[in-house]
Amino acid sequence: MTDSTPRIQLDDVRRSFSSRQGEREVLDGVSLSVERGEFVSIVGPSGCGKSTLFNTIAGLLTPDTGRVLVNGEDATGTTDHCAYMLQKDLLFPWRTIVQNAALGLEVQGVPRREARARARELFAAFGLEGSEDSRPSELSGGMRQRAALLRTVLQEREALLLDEPFGALDALTRTSMQNWLQGVWEQHRWTVLMITHDVREAIYLSDRVVVLGPRPTNVVRDVRVDLTRPRSLGTLSDPSFLAIEADLLGRLT
Repeated sequence: MTDSTPRIQLDDVRRSFSSRQGEREVLDGVSLSVERGEFVSIVGPSGCGKSTLFNTIAGLLTPDTGRVLVNGEDATGTTDHCAYMLQKDLLFPWRTIVQNAALGLEVQGVPRREARARARELFAAFGLEGSEDSRPSELSGGMRQRAALLRTVLQEREALLLDEPFGALDALTRTSMQNWLQGVWEQHRWTVLMITHDVREAIYLSDRVVVLGPRPTNVVRDVRVDLTRPRSLGTLSDPSFLAIEADLLGRLT
């Protein structure tokens, strides 16, 4: 492995499912890569296979053909290289926020006291200070998503898979969370692969945006977002931003 080796690489990944109508192709030779510390978003038509792709990267599904490489090594079908955050926060209502955040570490075998201490260390950075002993029902949607992301990053995996992390939030909370995520990503430089249906969100947060075509899907466009960081709401009216947005929308309509 060298510094130029992608953190995550998909090599001609294909996947189909059996149905009453016969074999249904979903992934049709998807190839893409994500570099270390890179933030890449995936957009595509509804039902094109984005979640199937994520489940394959995470090792929850095995491709029919093709490989998933992590740091240049074949990791196809394995589950210990990615931390996966779904749209719903999936916090356990009977556990406190610090207990929820530490859950992934506890599952990995980290002693409970140590796992919760490590979680507490990041509460301030995640804007959760003071809510350690609260229950999920006592927090806003945005705060619960922060707790879910904290639980995800604490697993210290090679990459974060974020599947529509802000899709269930209202517009104002979503904007606030986008700005917050940009800030903590700038600080920690995690390797992130994110699914979103919001083209503006994809451009605003990402170094690259990958466009998938209709099912059976493959990569139809891979766009580098050369916009200065950190980005602000003013970035949304930048001519370069608008040009990228028009290009992506043209591929999706």
